[in-house]
Amino acid sequence: MDIHLTPNEARVIGCLLEKQRTTPEHYPLSLNALTNACNQKSSRDPVMALDEASVQDTIDSLMKRHYVTDKSGFGSRVSKYQHRFCNTEFGTLKFSDQETGIICVLLLRGPQTPGELRTRTERLCKFQDVHEVEATLDRLMQRDDGPFVAKLPREPGKRESRFAHLFCGEPEIQEFAAPVVAEAADAVAGSGRIEQLEQQVNHLQGEVAELKSRLDRLSAERDSGH
Repeated sequence: MDIHLTPNEARVIGCLLEKQRTTPEHYPLSLNALTNACNQKSSRDPVMALDEASVQDTIDSLMKRHYVTDKSGFGSRVSKYQHRFCNTEFGTLKFSDQETGIICVLLLRGPQTPGELRTRTERLCKFQDVHEVEATLDRLMQRDDGPFVAKLPREPGKRESRFAHLFCGEPEIQEFAAPVVAEAADAVAGSGRIEQLEQQVNHLQGEVAELKSRLDRLSAERDSGH
């Protein structure tokens, strides 16, 4: 896959894909509507605070690569934008409804488990169960023109692995391994604290034994003096 998006570009594409499906009556989107969609506090991770100038710069960058187009009507005073990212007559990138739904949610919300993806794609597409989500993820990982997603190492204490899109490049595995390192460091630190406490207890026990010995000697001397 030769597509590489910045985080802002991924957010804009994700918003256009989402609004095309969920609010078709308001699609294409004006700059103001697209900025509001990018900065939503719900269904977004991370939550962004982009201004219109930043979103316009991002749109301009995507238009240069033909991923977004201006669909303003003749004589319209407000520019409106729609994606040409996938499933259009202008490009070769084609996804099924389920694949599009998963990619859209991954672009908007970052790495997620199959269970999370099933719940969060309900307004975009339909899955019968988690196994169907997993099968779709497998296709996205194995397509000849991909891969488009990657399976991340399972986090400590978690039952399911998360999946991430690859449109912004390979995810930093160290970022997801950090909890494991931290847990190991805590274990080592905990072990060191226990050893230190054991040494303190042994030292105190030695001092108690020494004091007891002195008291015994003093008691013996006092008895012999009488």
